[in-house]
Amino acid sequence: MTKLLEGKTVLVTGASAGIGRAAAIGAARHGADVAINFARDTDGADSAVAEIEALGQRGLAVQGDVADPETAKHFIARAVEEFGKIDVFVNNAGICPFHAFLDMPVETFERTMRVNLHGAYFMVQAAANQMVKQGHGGAIIAVSSISALVGGEYQTHYTPTKAGLHSLMQSTAIALGRHGIRCNSVLPGTILTDINKEDLADEAKRAYMAGRVPLGRLGQPDDLEGPIVFLASDLAKYVTGASLLVDGGAFVNLQ
Repeated sequence: MTKLLEGKTVLVTGASAGIGRAAAIGAARHGADVAINFARDTDGADSAVAEIEALGQRGLAVQGDVADPETAKHFIARAVEEFGKIDVFVNNAGICPFHAFLDMPVETFERTMRVNLHGAYFMVQAAANQMVKQGHGGAIIAVSSISALVGGEYQTHYTPTKAGLHSLMQSTAIALGRHGIRCNSVLPGTILTDINKEDLADEAKRAYMAGRVPLGRLGQPDDLEGPIVFLASDLAKYVTGASLLVDGGAFVNLQ
């Protein structure tokens, strides 16, 4: 297999499970050393690092809550200390505590904003500063969502954060292009992860959701591996400010 990220160092937030874990292991499979951020799941983080190392690459897990701006500085510093550089940054960490709009608790709204959007802003800023300092460009990928483009009754706090990530990548593509740093986003559809496990526990709802997808199934975390690796690699050397739907065709299905 051609290793598209050979010799690169990749950082991924929220990578103890789900899409982040798949992206981290996919990067290692393509020849990258990988540092992951995680919030609480120590066992998941340890096993992700073990998988990275089993692929012959160096792995590092750094614990921290992305809602705290200091976490970004610490994560970047530890990765540089361990690996010497950053080539690719994948902002994946996010939460979606489903809740109705009219009685949305202030703390639920604010926590979602701090993790999904504020956390992403400071993580991307810290990674970009390190890339500028290094002077050899880089790639930043944000895991946004189809929810950046469509609404959700129980996601009125979540969808604005994903639209914000999409917009952040467009603006940072302009701000960082002169430094050779490419900024893009992936927009997953419904992916079977811990974030929606409870919401999709109802088999009827799960079947309904799958039935809306032209490819006939809901997504798995590793469905994001290829798109993220592509955007991180030199195959995408002239791609910046772009967004890539990874949704099985759900967005275009109006039926």
